[in-house]
Amino acid sequence: MKDKYSQPKLEAYGQKLAAQLCERHFGPQPNATLDGPAVLRFTPVRQVNLFVVQQLLAKWTAEMAQLRSPYFDFEDAEVRQALTQLMNLLSRRIRLTRETFEPLLARAVTDTLRVAAEPAVGFDEKLLPAQQTVTREQLQEGLRYFDVEKPLFQGFVESLPAGTALDRELLSSRFRLYQQTNFQSMHPMETVVNELSALLPLSEIDLRADEAATPPLAPSPVAAPAPAPRAVPQQPSEPAPVAAKPAPPVSVPPKPAAPAPPIAPAATTPVPVPPAPIPAPVAAPAPAVPPVAATPAAAEVPLYEKLRTEHSSPGLAETLRAERPATASLADKAPKVESLREAISINQRFSFINELFNGENMEYHAAIQKLDALPDAASARRYVQEDLTKQYGWVRKDEHINKLLRLIDRKFE
Repeated sequence: MKDKYSQPKLEAYGQKLAAQLCERHFGPQPNATLDGPAVLRFTPVRQVNLFVVQQLLAKWTAEMAQLRSPYFDFEDAEVRQALTQLMNLLSRRIRLTRETFEPLLARAVTDTLRVAAEPAVGFDEKLLPAQQTVTREQLQEGLRYFDVEKPLFQGFVESLPAGTALDRELLSSRFRLYQQTNFQSMHPMETVVNELSALLPLSEIDLRADEAATPPLAPSPVAAPAPAPRAVPQQPSEPAPVAAKPAPPVSVPPKPAAPAPPIAPAATTPVPVPPAPIPAPVAAPAPAVPPVAATPAAAEVPLYEKLRTEHSSPGLAETLRAERPATASLADKAPKVESLREAISINQRFSFINELFNGENMEYHAAIQKLDALPDAASARRYVQEDLTKQYGWVRKDEHINKLLRLIDRKFE
């Protein structure tokens, strides 16, 4: 990246814009709150809204991961399933006041600008999980929170081998190489600046580091020694009188009158010739902008991973049956879905909205409501595979479509 952007300036703009938007929304109604759908449409800049949700889920995940106790078995299958259901229920009860929402919004604005300015920073800090090894599937989970530079990130993720754990540092290096060879597909910083400028005036110059602040210091030390290099070559025969300068005045008073003239100009000329051509001080490079603060990671990743994946994993029923073959309980098989709206987890909901319904929350809810009203699985499948697929032009969306179809099968089984 040729242009260097100042992290303090990015943060200052994020805080200023967040304060202005929150004042506009909460000012007339100080006790108002925001739910999940309201967060997703709070600003016209979709990436900002998605980064708010990403932070919210990260904080919530960290809190859920702390639910451990030496007195209870949190690894029990039924307990894990109950916790998953609790997470899904709470995800539909998001409630944010201005005090809790404004810092998330300010950070999201800053990160949006940072990712547009330096995609490699966005990859390291916003997409890569905290653990040392990462799989392609984990990166695909994180892609649903990206809008800026998404084709660039998605192209890289799809180039990775499926089901293979890869070293975090290796992935970071490989992405930088991928970025260099796919520079033409990058989302210009100018586009993001223009989108945000519609909310609060902004230009790229406002965000750049003050690289021109240090060069004025260079002329001052150069000005004094500048004549020295010119004067020295003109006095090649004068070093002898200069060396005798202290002796004549002390030993023979009458004679100093003659050598006095050559001594005077020599005194004005700097004696130490070698140091004369002092190189101009090089301007200190602009300080590197510190990386975007990483999204808070879960305190207990293993528990969260289990809670997050088991709800939609097709192999959960087989795993639980193998553990308890003799008893029939909620853990023996995935429970029947009474309502798609209630069964879809928060992660699945955001995934469906972003990947299948182009980020349109109301269109997603309308489609799910119609699916819940259909009489049988065949009608629901036909509605998804024919009507919705044609309406939204779903291409390369098999993973998300199959998740929705599995939920439909559970509802009508």
